[in-house]
Amino acid sequence: MALTNAYLQTTKNLQSIINSVVSAKAPERFTNRFLEDLGFKSSNDRLYIGLFKALGLLDENSSPTSRYHQLLDQAETGKVLAIGIQEAYEDLFALRKDAYKLTIDEVKGKLKTLTQGQKSDNIIQLMSNTFKALCDIADWNSSVSMQANTTTNDTVTAATSTVDASREQTAEAYPNSSDRMNLHYNIQIHLPETTNMAVYDAIFQSLKKHLM
Repeated sequence: MALTNAYLQTTKNLQSIINSVVSAKAPERFTNRFLEDLGFKSSNDRLYIGLFKALGLLDENSSPTSRYHQLLDQAETGKVLAIGIQEAYEDLFALRKDAYKLTIDEVKGKLKTLTQGQKSDNIIQLMSNTFKALCDIADWNSSVSMQANTTTNDTVTAATSTVDASREQTAEAYPNSSDRMNLHYNIQIHLPETTNMAVYDAIFQSLKKHLM
């Protein structure tokens, strides 16, 4: 599992930089000079290199990856971004497979939980702004991009529905409470693989809310 530490100081140039990257020939290495050649000379724009690495568009040497080249196909740009976002914010999507629909305040709350208070409020705000800005320009309609594992919310909802259905069947079979059997329900929850214990903490909090 993963949760990137990369973020932007400002997202105002995000769409413009993506458009410029898609329109330009892929460089041998994606450097500050390349960004300047595209017309983005602010020191804040240099943070895009780290963000693109987190999205799997650049390798550790800042060389374009195969995903970067897929991004250049304008018909695939939004889909490629969606897949990169899911990987970079995997821990967040483990909590909600439709994390891209979260409000900015909801994103901040979940990031605080996942980072276990190790990030300042200002950093959490910048991380949230970056995530939301990326989600806004990605294509979430493609079945290919929607490849996250079943999340806690879905699992809890399914388990709750099963319990409710079983209770209704029992009530119908034994209308008089004294005649009803004493049934015990065994609910199995499949947890996502992660080394971040904050993910499990959030999952168990959700279980307590919905099932107990």
